[in-house]
Amino acid sequence: MGENWLSRPEWYWNSIEGEPYFVHQWVRPLNEGTEAPDLLLYGAPISRSSISVSGASLYPQEFRKMWKSFTTYNLDEDIDLSTLQVSDAGDVVMHTTNISESHNRIEASTAYLSQQYYKSTICMIGGDHSTTACAVRGIKQAFPNETIGILQLDTHLDVRDPAELGPANGTPIRQLIDGGVIKGRDVYNIGLHGFFNARPLVDYAKKHEINMVTLKQARKKGVSVHVKEALDFLSKKVDRIYVTVDMDVLDITQAPGVPASTPGGMTTVELFDALIEIGKCTEVQNLDFVCLDPTKDSSVSETVKTGVYAWLQFVTGRAMVHVK
Repeated sequence: MGENWLSRPEWYWNSIEGEPYFVHQWVRPLNEGTEAPDLLLYGAPISRSSISVSGASLYPQEFRKMWKSFTTYNLDEDIDLSTLQVSDAGDVVMHTTNISESHNRIEASTAYLSQQYYKSTICMIGGDHSTTACAVRGIKQAFPNETIGILQLDTHLDVRDPAELGPANGTPIRQLIDGGVIKGRDVYNIGLHGFFNARPLVDYAKKHEINMVTLKQARKKGVSVHVKEALDFLSKKVDRIYVTVDMDVLDITQAPGVPASTPGGMTTVELFDALIEIGKCTEVQNLDFVCLDPTKDSSVSETVKTGVYAWLQFVTGRAMVHVK
């Protein structure tokens, strides 16, 4: 069984008795031994493993603070998210200096949560993208006989060589493929664009049969349509689907608060619509949001707000299935 390195969330000041009209009233700290919630959150606050300078370790804290700005009612879809029970398990305690130890703790804590709350949909708030490899290995540790497929929304392939960079944020998909945890053909990456993936990385992806869908290709039918098709395909092939959302998939004008912001990326509307489709897919049992750096945001915190909105869109999709 995985080891629990989680520290209880320090946001009790947010909790207000009464009807949960706002997100900070709705999400509750996880109480060990209680019935598994519908959704379970935890944070992986590390960014020292990022190739570029990043303050993504601050995002789990800022994510929770921003809850006070959002209600549980989605006006566009006419649905109240408070029909779902959502619990916060807190953050994985990071080692002060040892990145590998911090990664091991993320893996162990993910394994622990996956085993203890196997009926819950589990969502990790990063942290840089190195955390995804840790989480997927933790899930494989918990369920060694299950095959895992990955839907990745990202500007980058994340198949750089860890032999050169260490277990950095540009390497998680390669770590998992080279480590035999997943198969390249069970990976869909939607959102690739522009001049941000060197040719050798594309060659690696082709060699391992990673399904690459550029943003230009995705827009011909619609991003959310391609996302649904990828989910339908994976659902027939694998036992569980892990979705990783690198917030640098968004255009720099939409989300300046990411370490590797680029022009030509997704709009927030495209991402939000895609996340409703992801939420509707019950084979998606794990999800993460990574590479959001609050220190690069402006004074209005537009990227942090976008990150919370994106998570709520996923929850909206899940609530649509729940109320049927």
